[in-house]
Amino acid sequence: MSELVENTENTEGVEGLESVENESAAPRMTTVERAEMLLAQDAAIRARIDDGATLDEAIDPGNKEFGPLAHPEQVQMRVAKRALMMKEGLNPYPVELDVTTTIEGLRAKYDGMLEAGAETEDVVGVAGRVLFIRNAGGLNFVQLAAGDGTKIQGMISKKEVGADSLKRFKQLVDLGDHLYLKGRVISSKTGELSVFATEWAIAAKALQPLPALHKELNEDTRTRKPYIGMIADDNIRNMVRNRSKAVASLRRTFDDHDFIEVETPMLQTVHGGAAARPFTTHMNAFDLDLYLRIAPELFLKRCLVGGIDRVFEINRDFRNEGVDATHAPEFTMVEAYQAYGNYNTIGALVKELVQKTAMDVFGSYTVTLLDGTEYDFGGEWKSMSMYDSLSEALGEEIIPNGGPDAPGTSVEELGAIADKLGVDRDDVENHGKLVEHLWEHFYEDKLYEPTFVRDFPVETSPLVKGHRSKPGVVEKWDLYVRGFELATGYSELNDPIVQRERFVDQAKAALAGDEEACDIDEDFLEALGVGMPPAGGTGMGIDRLLIALTGATIRETITFPLVKPLN
Repeated sequence: MSELVENTENTEGVEGLESVENESAAPRMTTVERAEMLLAQDAAIRARIDDGATLDEAIDPGNKEFGPLAHPEQVQMRVAKRALMMKEGLNPYPVELDVTTTIEGLRAKYDGMLEAGAETEDVVGVAGRVLFIRNAGGLNFVQLAAGDGTKIQGMISKKEVGADSLKRFKQLVDLGDHLYLKGRVISSKTGELSVFATEWAIAAKALQPLPALHKELNEDTRTRKPYIGMIADDNIRNMVRNRSKAVASLRRTFDDHDFIEVETPMLQTVHGGAAARPFTTHMNAFDLDLYLRIAPELFLKRCLVGGIDRVFEINRDFRNEGVDATHAPEFTMVEAYQAYGNYNTIGALVKELVQKTAMDVFGSYTVTLLDGTEYDFGGEWKSMSMYDSLSEALGEEIIPNGGPDAPGTSVEELGAIADKLGVDRDDVENHGKLVEHLWEHFYEDKLYEPTFVRDFPVETSPLVKGHRSKPGVVEKWDLYVRGFELATGYSELNDPIVQRERFVDQAKAALAGDEEACDIDEDFLEALGVGMPPAGGTGMGIDRLLIALTGATIRETITFPLVKPLN
């Protein structure tokens, strides 16, 4: 049991940080005007300190001088402490400190090695963020945390550091400060591993207060101030670290299979590689309208043409669409292409990628989700046909559109079924879109176990090779996990004439109002004309992989999610 107790006078919630965001009684100011006003307030506080004012005398709790958009009282007090440090010749942000070990290193070396009350002669220099303080008499306690949440106790004694230094510690140190301690490693009377300080210094003065660490962060703070979440919430901090581990695992698996990582353009003159509405921008130097990448597919396939037979990219993509628990406008995806593969071989690779990631991050194919339930990525994964499963759900056969000589189930019939079931329809419809809408109605959120849904309609898959034995169908699968799509895989279309036909169909759909349809990319067609080998390809959202592995929402997996500004 640690001697530390929470310093309730210094644990006000993050609401103090957000007071300026409440505009109900605040005047409107431009960004520059407010920044200049805050600088003026900082200068006024420092001037009062330099003139001999106490900390309490230096601040203006009611903001009578600078108004409601100025620093709240807590921030003013911390600004005053910074000013006092500077007046006394103490640097609140020193460039270098004699840090000799980490908090994690101390724990690894000494945990379980010292009995209560034991002392060593080992002198260390250690630093971390102050999470708790107990100021009591001549022996003060402070808890420091490393970035990964590992904690160590510091003990500051009047006998060891002197009365003046202890008084300054009590006066200047706040929760949230980065603090340096130098001293012997000991075990306290209650058995808490500690650094008994002979020296201390503020390594970085925190001007904003931490939230109340014993309370759960609200959603707004989690998304708008993720750096606060990393300090206060183990789940947020672990998500950042687990995401890094997941990406590293993917790279190792690709490397094991001799894939080469490349980088492709984010700014593109023709958007393509997926059915999605793009963001647009303008390049002044060329006076040229450009699209932010929705997928790297067409450039990675150019690599196949160039002789890079196994290629992948971990890439940022941008889609100007809706936002929900599994969709974000800016997200990270991995795409990979393998010459002389197909949708069967690439499916086996994706299964290996997901399973190895689970093992590398969590040590097992069975993961524990945030709600406490377990999910198993091991064993064999299910597989189902889109057309067969839809026919089974409807109780009537749905036939693919195999062309003029084998038209299949008509758009009119499919539309009537959709209307009868109350299925939402797009403004621009075709056979393939209606088939997918109907299938999603019955199955999309019901496929809990890992399941490959195979063999999609040709109309919705303009970059995929036609099925080797089923007219009107392409060799494509989508991988569903826990009721959402995690990845997709193709036998890649490499016939430039068929690809041009598909592009023309897409361009006509775009002219008819389909905002997700792609344009004709003549440069890509020319590359295909040079010759692209048969290939399998896949795309998988890394954010969604973290959703699958943890049970989080997409906002919780993205370290800095895009949020709408408050003002």
